[in-house]
Amino acid sequence: MRDPADLAAQLASMFRAKGRVLVAFSGGVDSAVLAKVGADALGGDGLAVIVDSESYAREEREAAEGFARAMGVPHEVVWHSELADAEYAANPVNRCYFCRKGLGEVMLEIAQARGFSAVAVGTNQDDLSDWRPGTQAIREKGLWQPFVELAMTKEEVRAVAKHLALPVWDKPSMACLSSRIPYGEPVTLQKLTRIGQAESLLRARGFRQVRVRTLSEGRLARVEVLPDEIARLRALLGDITPAFRLLGYSEVEVDPRGYRTGALNEMIVRTSAP
Repeated sequence: MRDPADLAAQLASMFRAKGRVLVAFSGGVDSAVLAKVGADALGGDGLAVIVDSESYAREEREAAEGFARAMGVPHEVVWHSELADAEYAANPVNRCYFCRKGLGEVMLEIAQARGFSAVAVGTNQDDLSDWRPGTQAIREKGLWQPFVELAMTKEEVRAVAKHLALPVWDKPSMACLSSRIPYGEPVTLQKLTRIGQAESLLRARGFRQVRVRTLSEGRLARVEVLPDEIARLRALLGDITPAFRLLGYSEVEVDPRGYRTGALNEMIVRTSAP
């Protein structure tokens, strides 16, 4: 792994070369590094934009705003309705394409109106090896991917975040709430609200990395936690299940394989047309 101080210096130099830069900021470690480096390198010529939407957990938005305030990062929150896009709401296997397309359009509109020269997004080198149709939209919209230019892996991004003393350096990866719904099942506000509330309930019980996969048109909650926490989740299931039923779930089950990224991608073959 390369020296994080050198990588941070290279990123800062790249930001200065761009002049004025918007950063698409979600609160995760990737975008947090870009937001902080951009703010330090550019001052008032850098701006972190938090795009709020139906699939963006309220806790995540609040955490992103808190990080920006604490780190002295200039930031704004704008609203973008993903569910207004019928193609996104239909939840095809390339749903993330429509998400990133909409995000890009919002960010580029702000950049053009205010004279920013680039829009930075936190795609890292590891993202290119996973099923991420959103990267196609990022390329099509001409968004800037500093980590990809430097071939920085997730491990290196975290190392830079730790070097910069960012409190999110070890934050678990967070995907949008729509990623809990199987491809082919429509994304609705009711489902997203229920997922967000269920995951908040689990985090309040001390589970740091959680996913509530919402299956069977929202009736079944399949819960993923880290493998070493599965036993604790099973022990609490008697208390958790009634709370989940109050949210509208008929059934609750524990995924015996535990949390893993891209779990719903395993279902693409079953939910895609031949």
